Amino acid sequence: MNGRKRHLIVDTVGLVLKAFVTEAHYPDGTVACWLFRLLPDLLPRLKVLWADGAYRGNPVDLATTLGKFRLETIERDPTKKGFQRLPKRWVVERTFAWLTLHRRLNRDYEYWVQTSDAMIYAVMVRLMLRRLANSR
Repeated sequence: MNGRKRHLIVDTVGLVLKAFVTEAHYPDGTVACWLFRLLPDLLPRLKVLWADGAYRGNPVDLATTLGKFRLETIERDPTKKGFQRLPKRWVVERTFAWLTLHRRLNRDYEYWVQTSDAMIYAVMVRLMLRRLANSR
């Protein structure tokens, strides 16, 4: 094992709806196909999914075949150099930043990917509870 990849499905606010942690050697497109098969049952009201450019190809074809939601990939402008703020993409990047603020998710301490997956949910529960407590 050489690292982990975290794949997140977040709502428009950035709260995690589904986390999927894999070993790093799996390509993003393959993992997306595994994840997309779970989505119609897990999130039946899902209509549009925005994804990184790494998810183009087979995942787009699978989403079309499933017919339950539409997958739109958001890619960088190839004519521009340097950092680009991509529309819709910043929401999931902010969620990744929230997760890395917690020590257990900052480094890959866990042996099992299921434990890493559970830690993502635990951190998001803590974050949501703190927001609810501060809103009173």
